[in-house]
Amino acid sequence: MNDSYFEEKTFEKIDFSENKLTEGDYEHCTFVNCDFSNTDLSNNRFLECEFKNCNLSMAKLIKTTLRDIKFRDCKLLGLHFENCNEFLFSAGFENCILNFSSFYKLGLKNTRFKDCSVQEVDFSESDLSSSIFDNCDLTRATFENTILEKVDFRTAYNYSIDPESNRIKKAKFSMVGIVGLLDKYEIEIE
Repeated sequence: MNDSYFEEKTFEKIDFSENKLTEGDYEHCTFVNCDFSNTDLSNNRFLECEFKNCNLSMAKLIKTTLRDIKFRDCKLLGLHFENCNEFLFSAGFENCILNFSSFYKLGLKNTRFKDCSVQEVDFSESDLSSSIFDNCDLTRATFENTILEKVDFRTAYNYSIDPESNRIKKAKFSMVGIVGLLDKYEIEIE
């Protein structure tokens, strides 16, 4: 591991798919309009950083540390967050496209997803306790053996959650969204 350390630095309009990101620790850094698509971010440590309008689609995240990260207006297609360093993993997502990503078996307590497309994302066996899906499209998102206790789904839509194969105690749903809890029964609700 390289011992490079960057603090409170702003990286703007950099194509890291052509200019590899220096491996190291990034603390309180901001990345704006950067392209990380198909790059290898493995073993880097991002602490309290913000990514704005960046493309991280298909980036490798093996043993990458993401602690107190904010993603805003980012494209995050096909990311395998479960490969990140699990210790202190925490991130928030606002107006992001997370389609085809995976959070398999990851601890995601208190995670906020706001105005995001979360289509076909895998949350199997993850812990989403007390998280919020605020105005998020969860079309074909997978919830299997997922801890959804106290999760707020009131403004989320297009989800299908089997209450028998997930822990949903005290989760919040809107009356309109309750249909997403009954999908497997193939009943008609009018």
